[in-house]
Amino acid sequence: MESREFGQSVRRWRDRVAPAAVGLPQGGRRRAAGLRREELAGLAGISVDYLTRLEQGRATSPSAQVLEALARALRLSDPERELLFRLGGQAAPGRGLVSSRVPPSVQRLLDRLTGNPVVVYDAMWNLVIANAGYEALTGASAWQGIERNGVWRNVVGPGPAAVHTPEQLAEQQEGIVADLRLTAAKYPEDPRVRRLVAELRRQSPLFTRLWDSSELRAHDDRSRHKYFDHPGAGRIGLDCDTLVVAGDDLRIMVYSAEPGSEDAERLELAIVLGTQSLA
Repeated sequence: MESREFGQSVRRWRDRVAPAAVGLPQGGRRRAAGLRREELAGLAGISVDYLTRLEQGRATSPSAQVLEALARALRLSDPERELLFRLGGQAAPGRGLVSSRVPPSVQRLLDRLTGNPVVVYDAMWNLVIANAGYEALTGASAWQGIERNGVWRNVVGPGPAAVHTPEQLAEQQEGIVADLRLTAAKYPEDPRVRRLVAELRRQSPLFTRLWDSSELRAHDDRSRHKYFDHPGAGRIGLDCDTLVVAGDDLRIMVYSAEPGSEDAERLELAIVLGTQSLA
């Protein structure tokens, strides 16, 4: 890793990003027009101390996940992203690997949906990014490691965030495992897919049975009405629409309520409570 040039590049890119461009308030006295270090750390999901050490060249070998998060938070173009990965001692994910990259055009779309809970998953059903509304609704900010994988959560872990009947859960489990099988077939050279499948097999007889089944149905990405039990706002009914970014194999799930409805009021309360909790 070229530590000095890496840190200089991150600081230069940080200085050029206007807070308003990433949904942050412009208020307060600033020595520079760009992002504060703590703001970039928050957007990338890393600690301020770690970002400081990266910028100062005292931390080396950032993971591909950290580099992808920084590239997304800094709104880097494709050539800049490739440079960031090279300076960080990594090769940018190629065509044969599942990508967690959120293109700038998609990020701009997400920035406009601040009033709706939004979550983005990659082709392995790893949670790539979730906005404050989704985190307030589901508690996703506390998920770590494999807890951020949707297949694990549905089949092995605590189950989906939304309320499901046993029949709905069985359909969800069957569909999401079918999705992962399609991903494994599309990305046969990606070792992360193989590791995930092996770990799910090790942990879950149910996953193994579904994976080996010859009658799996593909996951239904149509609009659905889902219910969430929020500890402070009660039960909230929301429409869930899934947008698929075909070229990058991303799923963008957007939740919304009928304007003026009780569900819309409860959702607004849940987001306020979640924001206060994070603060």
